[in-house]
Amino acid sequence: MTRLALEGVLLFVPTPHHDERGFFTRTFDTAVAAEHGLDPAAFIQDSQSRSRKGTVRGMHGRSGRGEAKLVRCARGAVLDVLVDARPGSPTFGRHLSVLLDDETFAHLYVPPGLLHGYQALTEADVCYRIDREHDPSEDLAVRYDDPDLALPWPLPVGPISGRDLSAGSWAELRDRLGA
Repeated sequence: MTRLALEGVLLFVPTPHHDERGFFTRTFDTAVAAEHGLDPAAFIQDSQSRSRKGTVRGMHGRSGRGEAKLVRCARGAVLDVLVDARPGSPTFGRHLSVLLDDETFAHLYVPPGLLHGYQALTEADVCYRIDREHDPSEDLAVRYDDPDLALPWPLPVGPISGRDLSAGSWAELRDRLGA
């Protein structure tokens, strides 16, 4: 487990076992999660998305209590991007990027209050373990290409949802959060 540059963000990297048949890896272990301060029982929903190469999904978050996520790439590779949107956080407004792929099997723990998105570097399946039910009234979104954030998308940006294209700016979200 590695602590990353944004407060509360953790990266879990399991040890896959390879042999002539392929590989086996544990994708979640409640004891390991608990050892690092996470409540495994708190994660109540699993979701999966499939994206074409170049697709950007994000930047999304939740207001109110926020939501915590464990994110992994089950197939292919993505550049996962986080922005700290927690007013009062020492890393507020900073972002970080983490490569998630089907070779390292790393899991990214995203604490509540961060914006989350990713770009598919290949065709990719991303799996999310989420700690709350979705409430659309709490959705937060900032455009993936907001100039104030200058997020590092490594490929030409492919398909973008209408929702993501109509997302607001980082400046508008900062004002809404009173930061």
